[in-house]
Amino acid sequence: MPGSVTVAVVGAPDVAKELGKKGTSSDITLFNEVRDGHAATLIEPTQFPEKIAPLLVALGMADRCLLVVKELTRPVAETIAVVELFDLPTTVVLGPAVGDAELARALRTSRLAAAERVPLDLPALRAALDGWSATDRPGPVEVTIDHAFPVKGVGTVALGVVRRGVLHAHDRLRLWPTPNSVEVRSIQVHDVDRKEASCGERVGLALKEVEPGELSRGQILAPPGALRAGPELIGGPLARCPYYRGDAGPGSQLHAAVGLQVVPASVGELSEAGVRVRCDRPVAYALGTPMMLVDLSATAGPRVVGRSILAAGPASA
Repeated sequence: MPGSVTVAVVGAPDVAKELGKKGTSSDITLFNEVRDGHAATLIEPTQFPEKIAPLLVALGMADRCLLVVKELTRPVAETIAVVELFDLPTTVVLGPAVGDAELARALRTSRLAAAERVPLDLPALRAALDGWSATDRPGPVEVTIDHAFPVKGVGTVALGVVRRGVLHAHDRLRLWPTPNSVEVRSIQVHDVDRKEASCGERVGLALKEVEPGELSRGQILAPPGALRAGPELIGGPLARCPYYRGDAGPGSQLHAAVGLQVVPASVGELSEAGVRVRCDRPVAYALGTPMMLVDLSATAGPRVVGRSILAAGPASA
């Protein structure tokens, strides 16, 4: 089936490489599979569990999740707790060493209790990938950047996914949350030159009027006025992770994860009534975007505190 999809493969570090060809690698590793006009990008949070940010980024990039459970370890338990907070269609992949009853006990209070469960069968997983596509989101174009680097003879190149609308070569867009604008010089989709790219497609962009050092993960290419930007984030009621054991509250130093932006934040309010944090740098977002709060100082249990939906804040700056 033609189309594109980005899938977070979490819970086990050796499954994504069996489903695609290795591509860009940093604290996350991307694997690509293009077959019969359908493109799948698999994301592995390579440096998790040492760092929690790669798991948040992998899930933040994804249209769907494959939660692979080969054994019920502490990292898998933390993975389950984080996946629970993301509104992603999730398929639970069950390894042969974990029984249905054992998994059911681990997921009994989770939304994942009702998730599709399949055995760890690589040919079947490849066939499933071929039938998945990103949901089309019409509207002003948004491209979320996950990597950037210089290329000799080309200049600044950014990698990312079109999350909304259609991107055209020579579009001039704001580089959110900065006030700067850039021009899209050219577009490639899986190494093929294109004049445009649609929602869900992974792109490589040659950009004008920006240096690689000015780009960072989580920045968003979108028209002026399409998003909001600022260091203060105000959200609705906190959906607390039921397994978090820390004491985060007003005055705490946490990290806020919004899209692919994971930034230090000071807590002003943290309750069922609402959330207010001030980040150490501006964050780009749209109203209705989920914000995950993370406590890196937690010594037991998952490091994720909970989730709030961004519901207010400054007008686009």
